[in-house]
Amino acid sequence: MKDNFTHFNSEGRAKMVDVSEKNDTERVATAVGYVRMGEETIREVQKGGLKKGDVLSVAQIAGIMGAKKTSDIIPMCHNIFLTGANIKFEVKKDKIKIIATVKTTGKTGVEMEALMAVSVAGLTIYDMCKAIDKKMILEDIKLIEKTGGKSDFKL
Repeated sequence: MKDNFTHFNSEGRAKMVDVSEKNDTERVATAVGYVRMGEETIREVQKGGLKKGDVLSVAQIAGIMGAKKTSDIIPMCHNIFLTGANIKFEVKKDKIKIIATVKTTGKTGVEMEALMAVSVAGLTIYDMCKAIDKKMILEDIKLIEKTGGKSDFKL
């Protein structure tokens, strides 16, 4: 089974994959996730009524920072020079959809960075709203598209 995984060395221990022989290509990944919350919490987010400030502006910056720090958190991730990162939000009746798109030109993809951006943005929303809504749920965080490298993917 370990032969199927690229992050194990010949002794069966963890290793960072060597990407030095790969070609640099433009790589883009998009991930989504949701923070489910009460309708009153949604209204407070929309009108900016929370004591901690503008929730979505702070979450947007946090998500971008999360993407930039992915290799500091996920042990086998390469540190990647990001050429772009964008976070968008769609506010629904009972949830906020988070969409993160991350780009680079390099030897390895940015899927983990996009997933990290969504996760950190979601955790930031949770942190900023937890005083008024203890029942929030972060859910359905997933990669929906990636291009570049050997294969493309679209959910």
